[in-house]
Parts: sequence; structure tokens; C-alpha cells
Amino acid sequence: MKIVASDYIDTVRYPISIHGPARTALIDDLNSSIVKDGCVVLKGFLRAERIDELVHECDRVEMHGHRNFTRTNPYFTQDRPDLPTSHPLRRFYDRSNAFVPADNFGPESILRAIFDWPAFSPFIKQVLDEEKFFPYADPLADVTVNLAEAGNGFPWHFDTNNYTVTLAIQNAEAGGNFEYSPRVRSTIAENYDIVEKVLDDDRSLIHTLRLEPGDLQIFKGRYSLHRVTPLLGSRKRYVAIFSYVEESGMVSSPQRAKELYGRVLPIHLERAGMRSDALID
Repeated sequence: MKIVASDYIDTVRYPISIHGPARTALIDDLNSSIVKDGCVVLKGFLRAERIDELVHECDRVEMHGHRNFTRTNPYFTQDRPDLPTSHPLRRFYDRSNAFVPADNFGPESILRAIFDWPAFSPFIKQVLDEEKFFPYADPLADVTVNLAEAGNGFPWHFDTNNYTVTLAIQNAEAGGNFEYSPRVRSTIAENYDIVEKVLDDDRSLIHTLRLEPGDLQIFKGRYSLHRVTPLLGSRKRYVAIFSYVEESGMVSSPQRAKELYGRVLPIHLERAGMRSDALID
């Protein structure tokens, strides 16, 4: 049976496929929030009665998640011994990732149906007000699920891409709050002094969100410092990631694909100018 994305989305509350005053007003409202602090949450984007189906989809494929453990600063850069130990570039935190690659979400996937729904991407593009906006062409990375377990979380960091689109599917029993400090750096200033205050837990600079299953989050994370607090309990946290980029046809580097998804495909090697039989450590 063909999956119909609009059967899963609350299209009464979010009329994203019907061009008219209601859709325009919705986009204007969401865009205002993005402009204000780089984040907006569409509460109850998924119909509550269909969320269990998304959980079951994640349960079926979670064993294919690739886990990696690293220690990184908020910028994903190397240590700078020439700087004071309190400097943000020298503040390193344990980071654990587990991603279910996109090729586990085929034609029978609800998540794939939402991502491919003709109304979805244009809506996200208008909310973000981005001119350069394309679905990620990487066959391992366009639709993924991040899974996290007790003790996991994402320490403070800036994203390497301009925006993320995520769908909360299942929360852990406790923890897992999304915390962010909007626009603490810019294209012309890193503002390390403000970053340091956030890392030192200055709560006056930090916004906290409790995302519930079915919530869609659109977030500009390149300039807003953010984290997910550690998880507690035996239940896994599932978050779907719908990936968009600024260049058509873009894919991961071989090294990045290996790190995040545990595999490298011929397209990664070809785009990097490498032989198809090249080994990636």
C-alpha cells in the first residue's frame, strides 16, 4: 500500500499543501520566529494517532544505526595549546552519535514519503527564506534517524550547515532537552566571550525546549550554540533528520560518510575524485 504523507501530517493545523491566505499567514508567522532567534517548532506537526507507526518504523531499522564516539570542542576543530584552557576552542566534550543511514528508508517508509511529498520541501524553503535550498543528494544522508540511549546527548556545538529540519518521534524517559543560545556568533565575529559564558552555564543566555513526539523543528544552528542534554532511562530517543543543502547534487565526503554512517558508496569516492576501490580508514 502506498504511503501518503498527508495522512500523517496535521494538515488542518498546518495547511502546507494548499496555497492561499492560511498557508501564507503560517509561513509569515514561522519565518518571523526564525528571524527572531533562528528556531521554530511546529507543535503536533504529526497526527498524534499516527506517531506509533513512526516509532515502529524506527524500531525496525535501529539495529542498522552506526555508532561513533568522539571528543570535540563546539567547533569540531583541533586543540589550540596557545590559548587559555578556558577558551571555547579548548573546551572539549564527549560526543556520541548513532545514525540510521538513509538507504534503510525505502518506498515503504513514512519518513521517506514525508521528505518526498511535493508540498514539504517548498514549505521548509519558504519558512527559512533561503534562495539556495536543495534536498541532499547523498543516498546515505538525505533522510536519517538519529538514535540515542541513556547517557548519550549532544554537547554544546555549532552546526557546520546553515539549517536543520528534524522531527521528534520518541523521547527517552528523561533528559534530552534541546538547549540553545541564539545568534551568539556571526559572519564577522566569533564572540568567544559570550560563547564562554554559555559553556559556563549562564542561564540568562540559554533557551530550553522540550520537544515532544510529532514536533517538527526548523533550526539555524551555524551561528546559534546548542546541545541536547544527556538522556536517562531504557527507552531510546528517535529523531528524524531531513537534510537540505545549498548546492544541488551535493554529497558527503568519503571521510564524513565513513564517520557518520559507517560506509562509503561509489558516489562519495567519485565526487572526491577517488577510485571506486579506494580504501577509507
